[in-house]
Amino acid sequence: MPTEPRIRATTILAVRKAGRLVLVGDGQVSFGDTVMKGNARKVRRFGEGGRILAGFAGATADAFTLFERLEQKLERFPGNLQRASVELAKDWRTDRYLRNLEAMIIVGDAETLLVITGRGDVLEPEHPVTAIGSGGNFALAAARALYDLEFDAEEIARRAMKIAGEICVYTNHSLVLEQLDV
Repeated sequence: MPTEPRIRATTILAVRKAGRLVLVGDGQVSFGDTVMKGNARKVRRFGEGGRILAGFAGATADAFTLFERLEQKLERFPGNLQRASVELAKDWRTDRYLRNLEAMIIVGDAETLLVITGRGDVLEPEHPVTAIGSGGNFALAAARALYDLEFDAEEIARRAMKIAGEICVYTNHSLVLEQLDV
């Protein structure tokens, strides 16, 4: 039985260095071997004053649903990104509707950087860089290799995404970048 082509939708990278958190995402959304959109915006600001950055990889509608839920959790637990993320992950894993969503998200604020998955994982990266999506491992490897050089967080993120876009056919060079001073 033929299956539908898999949607491949992105590379999201977070870099924290020298008092700055940068979250960057590419703009490509692919369906099978077709680029459906080249300028999707997969990185957003949340919370009061936009002090939380979030980016998604996976199905767009699913990610927007998760972003809405994250906003609700942040209203319930203001200033506590970790608690809001854990509560979101619990709902995502146990709710009959939510557990079918296919996405991953990275969230970060001044103190916290997390990866949240639909399996109920809330992961705090071991290193000050993390990535998700089709080209996530390429961007992560590049960012980790560049990290100890004399580049700031934004330059590391941009260079790593350029490398990922040159290797991963599901990643392009149309970037959306948000940053926070932490």
